[in-house]
Amino acid sequence: MKIFPAIDLKDGHVVRLLKGDYSKMTVYGEDPLEVARGFQDAGAEFLHVVDLDGAKDGNTPNFAAVSEIIEGTDLKVEIGGGIRNEQIVVEYASIGALRVIIGTMAIRDPEFTARMIRRHGKNVAVGVDIAGDRVAINGWTQVTETTVDQMFETLIDDGVHTVICTDISRDGAMEGTNMDLYRHLVKEYGGYADIIASGGISSEDELEQLAEIGVDGVIIGKALYTGAIDLAGAVERYSE
Repeated sequence: MKIFPAIDLKDGHVVRLLKGDYSKMTVYGEDPLEVARGFQDAGAEFLHVVDLDGAKDGNTPNFAAVSEIIEGTDLKVEIGGGIRNEQIVVEYASIGALRVIIGTMAIRDPEFTARMIRRHGKNVAVGVDIAGDRVAINGWTQVTETTVDQMFETLIDDGVHTVICTDISRDGAMEGTNMDLYRHLVKEYGGYADIIASGGISSEDELEQLAEIGVDGVIIGKALYTGAIDLAGAVERYSE
């Protein structure tokens, strides 16, 4: 099981939101590269980065910060937030990103998403952000009528390689993750795509449960910043 420490970027700073609420934000670092290097020093191989400004506004204002992390570390970086056209996909690939994560456009323009999956293969993942049993977009500010299963069925048909699924109601809340959700997703779709769990993971016990469920990876955010989970220990125990 891959361990992805998380860096959320807003105005060039490392932050965490509470349940996707931009008004409930905590700043955890002024220098994203320094935070990323700390994760690498703890043994991390992967890094999950979200451009929150881009996710909300559909651009890439934190591109330079992401580039600095990729150039300044050996981490394999996946990046989401503001991936609205192929040029952005290509630009992130050109600076060495492991993959880009399409979110909002997977709902707004399914044909674009399918085309990116065909053209770029494993270098494209899709982020499915969940509010209740529906998919949320635009930096979690809009809940659609599309259900989680409808979204996954479409993505599997498109040949998606990796899906990152976040339960917004748990994200940043340190209230535990939604095991029933990931158990269902792995059972129904895990044979077709890698499922990465995100949102609310706050204890070693939850990591153990997710490993038993069979998710391909877990994204850990606030629990690392508060010390609830020791990154070095998690990497040593669960990394493949």
